[in-house]
Amino acid sequence: MGGFFTGRTLADIARSLRSGAETPAGLLAGALESVDPDLNAFVTVDPDGAAAAAERAGEELAAGYDRGPLHGVPVAVKDIIDVAGLPTGMGSAHFDGHVAEADALCVTMLRDAGAVIVGKTGTHEFAYGGTGDVSVNGPVRNPRDRERMPGGSSSGSAAAVAAGTVPLALGTDTGGSVRIPAAFCGIAGFKPPYGAIPTGGVFPLAVSFDHVGVMAATADDCRIAYRALTGPEEAVPSPAGGGAPHGGPRVAWIEPEGADPDVERAVRALFPDAPSERIDLTGIRAAFRAVQDAEAYDVHAERVAEAPNLYQPPTLRRLERAAGTPGWRYLRALREREAHERDVAELLDRYDVLALPTVPITAPKIGETEGPLGPHIQTVISLTCPWNLLGLPALSVPAGTVNGLPVGAQLVTRRGAESLLFDAAARLSSGA
Repeated sequence: MGGFFTGRTLADIARSLRSGAETPAGLLAGALESVDPDLNAFVTVDPDGAAAAAERAGEELAAGYDRGPLHGVPVAVKDIIDVAGLPTGMGSAHFDGHVAEADALCVTMLRDAGAVIVGKTGTHEFAYGGTGDVSVNGPVRNPRDRERMPGGSSSGSAAAVAAGTVPLALGTDTGGSVRIPAAFCGIAGFKPPYGAIPTGGVFPLAVSFDHVGVMAATADDCRIAYRALTGPEEAVPSPAGGGAPHGGPRVAWIEPEGADPDVERAVRALFPDAPSERIDLTGIRAAFRAVQDAEAYDVHAERVAEAPNLYQPPTLRRLERAAGTPGWRYLRALREREAHERDVAELLDRYDVLALPTVPITAPKIGETEGPLGPHIQTVISLTCPWNLLGLPALSVPAGTVNGLPVGAQLVTRRGAESLLFDAAARLSSGA
C-alpha cells in the first residue's frame, strides 16, 4: 500500500494547496502518518518544528504570499545535512548526540522556498558507500523489496520518497549517492552541476566531488524542486546543430562497461535510435577513486587514529585502504581529470545528452557484499562516479524493471544545460 503522497506530483500538490482543497498542516499530517518504522527511512522526525512551519506556510498562502511550488510541501533531509536544532548523526557513533546549531545553506534555501522539513533521513555511514546498509542506525530497507538494499548513500531520502511518505527529499551525491538509490527504489534523482547548490553545512566526504541533489517520484518534480532552489531555467541552444527531429535533444548511448546484460538491454531499449559511443570509464573511475580516497581520509584521519572502534567495520576498512593513497597519485588524478574533461566536452559538442544505465545491477540483498560483477561497494558507483569527477549534471529516471526490481536510466549533459536533461526525460515518459 502506498503512502500519502504516492502517485501525486508537486504540481498536483501545489494546485490543491492554492485551491484551498488542502492545507500545509493537512499535508504534514499525511506525511507523519505515512512514516513506516520498518523501512528505517527516518532517523529523526520533527513533528513540532514541522507543525510550526506548516502553520506559517498556511498563513502565508492564505494571505496571498506565495513562495513558489515548494510552499507548504513536506520535505525530508539527509542526515549529513545540518538542520538547526535537530541531530546530525551521519549514521555514525562518532556523532552520537550531536545537534546542529544552524541550518545548512541548502536547508535555508528550502525554508526560503516555503518547504516544511519533516525530519532527517538515514545515510550510509558518513555517506561513504553506495549500498545504504552500513550505519549505526541499521540498514534502510528498499520499499520495492524490503530484503533489498535501497542504494546509498542517500538511502533514507530515496526510501521516504519511494514509499510516498514525502514527495521530495534532499540528498547528497559524491559518487552517485542521489542517483543510485533513486534507481534502486524506482524514483528520480538529480545531481546538478558541481556547486549549483551550496554545500555549506553539509558534512564533507570528498570536497572535489560533493554535490547536493534532489529526489522525487518523477524527473519533472526534480526539475520543479531544482528550479525552486536555484532560479528559473533559461533556454539552452543545442551545441549539436539544432537537435534531433521534432526538436528533441540529440542523445548518444554510452557503452556501459561490465553492466548486467539484462539491465543494459532494459535501459538501451529506451534509446533505440541513439548512436553508440565509448568513453574511458575505466580511466575516469581510477582517477575518481584516487581523489576520493585522499580527500575522504583527510576528513577522517584524526578520528581513525583516535577512535577507530566507533566506525562501522566496512567504513573503517575503506578509510584504512584510502590512507595508502600517495600524494603523487592524488595530483596525477587531478591532471587526468582535465584530460577526461576535454574528451567528454568533445562528445558533448556533438550531442546534447549522454545516456547509460544508472547502476549496472539491480538492488542486491541487504548485507550482501559481492556479486558476479565484483564487490557491490564498487559496482554500484561504477557508472555514476564519472560525472562527479567531471562535475556534470546527471539525472536518473525510472527505466522499468528487471526480474521485478527497478532499474534507472542515467542522462548526462554539459554544465548549464540541465533543461536538456529534463526535456529528454519528458520525452521518455511520454514515449516520444
